[in-house]
Amino acid sequence: MTPRLLATALAALLAAGCAVGPDYKAPDTPLPVSWKLEEPWRVSAPNDSADKGPWWKRFGDPQLDALQEQALAGSPTLAIASARLAQARATLAGSEASQFPQLGLGTRASRLKISANRPLTSYATANSSTVQNDFTVSLNASYEVDLAGRVRRTVEGATASAEQSAADLENTRLLLGADVASNYFNLRSTDIELDVVERSIGLQRRALELVTARHDLGAVSGLDVAQQQSLLETTLTQVDVLKKQRAQYEHALATLTGTPAPSFALPVDLRAISPPAVPLGVPSEILQRRPDVASAERAMAAANAQIGVATAAFYPSFMISPTVGVDSRLIESLFNGPSLLWSVGVSATQVLFDGGRVRANVDFAKAGYDATVGNYRRTVLTAMQEVEDGITGLSALDRANTQAQSAVAAARRVLDMATSRYEGGASTYLDVITAQQSLLTVERQAAQLQGQRLLTSVFLVKALGGDWCDPGAAAESGATADARTGCPAQQRQVVGTR
Repeated sequence: MTPRLLATALAALLAAGCAVGPDYKAPDTPLPVSWKLEEPWRVSAPNDSADKGPWWKRFGDPQLDALQEQALAGSPTLAIASARLAQARATLAGSEASQFPQLGLGTRASRLKISANRPLTSYATANSSTVQNDFTVSLNASYEVDLAGRVRRTVEGATASAEQSAADLENTRLLLGADVASNYFNLRSTDIELDVVERSIGLQRRALELVTARHDLGAVSGLDVAQQQSLLETTLTQVDVLKKQRAQYEHALATLTGTPAPSFALPVDLRAISPPAVPLGVPSEILQRRPDVASAERAMAAANAQIGVATAAFYPSFMISPTVGVDSRLIESLFNGPSLLWSVGVSATQVLFDGGRVRANVDFAKAGYDATVGNYRRTVLTAMQEVEDGITGLSALDRANTQAQSAVAAARRVLDMATSRYEGGASTYLDVITAQQSLLTVERQAAQLQGQRLLTSVFLVKALGGDWCDPGAAAESGATADARTGCPAQQRQVVGTR
């Protein structure tokens, strides 16, 4: 019987080369050939993926760099994503172990008594009672013959899930960096806006002193003093509102960096920060650069594998279970030849009727796959939208910032002229107050526009999937340069200019 059993097992192993269920194929996603650009954008030679490293260093702010490093080291959100990746990899290791036989060693030592009154096996032979020892050592093995590919599809799904978790970790890291940068630039924009308001307060205090002195001399009425006092009080209330906003951004940075809010503080910094020139590429590169798109694609692969796992339940499952060992009532003869025992067996299980449970599981898996396809398409469309929003937003904000700077210069000239005319008696003090309000408005608007430009740059970097390499990076690193882009070959990238 042994050759027949071995032949049966071999035939089952050979038959295990196929796996039921659909093989995964990434869906074709129709994408536009280029972005819809406005000046000063243009796109140059495209390539494929790029390093998604410390993109925040492009802004040239040491304080931002320090906050980003602190967030990467202490963020609880990032720690959660890392733990989930470790779980996914452990699940994959467990699934891969199912492809190999399981071996077990068993031992037993017992002393037992057999009943003399037990049921007879032969009416001609009476039972007798015995007391004896039983010593057993056995080596057991079990192996599931993957006839329908259930184990293989399970490994495929676990592999895709682990890759999805890795992409989720990258996406968490990208979102964490974007959140830190956004809150930091909001805080810096608020600092500049506070400085504008405080300078306006100083200007308004001097104007109040001037108009009060003129009132004391009888040159103007008390109405001018009351108007200037009202303007000053209104501006003073804006300081507390801005300080409240700044505190909220500071507390958000504390949480993102893993620091208790009461023990976290950032000094006021009025240094101007310029957004970097963000390179663009063709829209299809978003599929390779953005980790959330990669995560959605890997989710499809995992869901597709589950269809195979569910379909395999229609087919019989085979289990090979050989055993070899020794058994003796005397420990000194345990390893003698006559004590040897062994068995080789193949078991098969086939579902005959389950009320439609297996079919329902297959339908459930197919619906789950359809859901991941829809989610993938939504993720890609959202990526396209976010990049276009960033492109058009930066173009509009660049033009608005230029106009705002001209408006600030014009408002300062108007205030100087209104003050001179008032001191010369050529106009009322209402003209001075109007000029002061206009200057405060346009200066705050310019500060807000600067912050919006930085935030939109962060948004666009996040939408494009992270950092990029510069044309001179290959020469600096000593790596082989790409013929078209000049970037290191191991960090090939979509290149564009702004």
